[in-house]
Amino acid sequence: MYKIISADFLAPDIKRFIISAPKIARKRKAGQFVIVRTTEHGERIPLTIADSNSTEGTITIIVQGIGKSTKEINSFNSGDYFTDVVGPLGHPSHIENFGTAVSIGGGVGAAISFPTAVALKEAGNHTISIIGAKTKELVILEKEMRDVCDEVYVTTDDGSYGEHGFVTTKLKNLIDSGTKIDFILAIGPLPMMRAVAELTRPYGIKTVVSLNPVMVDGTGMCGGCRATVDNKTVFVCVDGPEFDAHLVDFDTLMKRNNTYRDFEKTALEHFSCHTHQMFDAAVKEQN
Repeated sequence: MYKIISADFLAPDIKRFIISAPKIARKRKAGQFVIVRTTEHGERIPLTIADSNSTEGTITIIVQGIGKSTKEINSFNSGDYFTDVVGPLGHPSHIENFGTAVSIGGGVGAAISFPTAVALKEAGNHTISIIGAKTKELVILEKEMRDVCDEVYVTTDDGSYGEHGFVTTKLKNLIDSGTKIDFILAIGPLPMMRAVAELTRPYGIKTVVSLNPVMVDGTGMCGGCRATVDNKTVFVCVDGPEFDAHLVDFDTLMKRNNTYRDFEKTALEHFSCHTHQMFDAAVKEQN
């Protein structure tokens, strides 16, 4: 059992958890993830370790409640316990002094890019962060990024905060203005990562993406997280999660991710219905 030390919402449906996990906190490196299970019969959910404190023995994860299982995770609060937190899993980010390194986080992808941005800064890079969100209220970790990066830019799809446009718009502006970029880490929705890869390809800028496909065991045994990279089959949980963006077959990956969409929709509907029933029962009991 893993105790939740604190839990707070950073934005609507996006929650930050600090969890007691001393062994993971001591060993984790930027880019690695854990698999969380809320209860004995809960689904295994892979989540990047956003931060850790080896002295206090804690790790930080940030969860966006989209489907049944992530919404269930976000129903937990300080003092509650997760049944399992397994990790650290996956290969750490490759860190070196590239020169100028750009970390791009779309939506909750900012939580995944944050630890690597920290590591890149510690390695001596000039670090630039581009944070993208649909609206102002969904922007996360801006302050944390400003604390560690040399430059931070925020974009919103609707122009309600920062610069109006997509993260690729800002990246293109930086390139066009003459900024020499040596390395890019892009994390977010698959269409966003594909757009970044296509933008940087003609410039020959080294670009890495962190993939998060359907994953079950996190050990490479189930094959659920397979992807095609450089025309070869890889298992994201053990071969990644980070890959050369210019070699990833995004079209196939998006098709695979959509395979379970109907099942996920049904599971969410059942979970929402059950939650409403429990709420109604609690209200009746109080009355």
